[in-house]
Amino acid sequence: MKLKAFLYGLFLGLPFFLASCGDDDLKKADAVSINKTILSRDRTLGVDIIYSDSARVKAKGFAPILDKVTPANGSTYQEMIKGVNIDFYNPNGTIDGNLVCDYAIRKDNELKTEFRKNVVVKNSKGDTFSSQELIWDESKKIFYSNQMVDILSVNGDFTRAKDFKAPQDFSTYEMGQGSGEINSRGNL
Repeated sequence: MKLKAFLYGLFLGLPFFLASCGDDDLKKADAVSINKTILSRDRTLGVDIIYSDSARVKAKGFAPILDKVTPANGSTYQEMIKGVNIDFYNPNGTIDGNLVCDYAIRKDNELKTEFRKNVVVKNSKGDTFSSQELIWDESKKIFYSNQMVDILSVNGDFTRAKDFKAPQDFSTYEMGQGSGEINSRGNL
């Protein structure tokens, strides 16, 4: 009985199935396949990254995973899907700052690196900068963000700001909209 019901269902449904496979569907499939984006992705695990300028090491970083992606249009980028940890070096060759984040992407043609998700930077003074996004413009040698940036100075001052901009070493910074708390030391 089950076999008879199965065969009956098969023969009843077969014409509907065959009718749904018309020529128009094949034409649509060709149009979709033309619009495909083709890219190549090369993955490297446990990558040490060294940034130097004028034969002097300025930063060393580590990324657990580095994907070099080359889309068909040729605008390559490097994606660090598990984040990055970077130490910054002063002219004497000692570490004077650090940056960590959960995700980063470097756009080769633009010479920009976007650090995203739990970005924390410490400068040589001990100040801590944290945000969900910081962008490093390699040609201008600055970091900037339109996202909210929290700044905790070594003396306890706290500032939260948008429209943030700082030189590569985070020795100074500018901000647009902001608020904060300043610790006053001294007699009033």
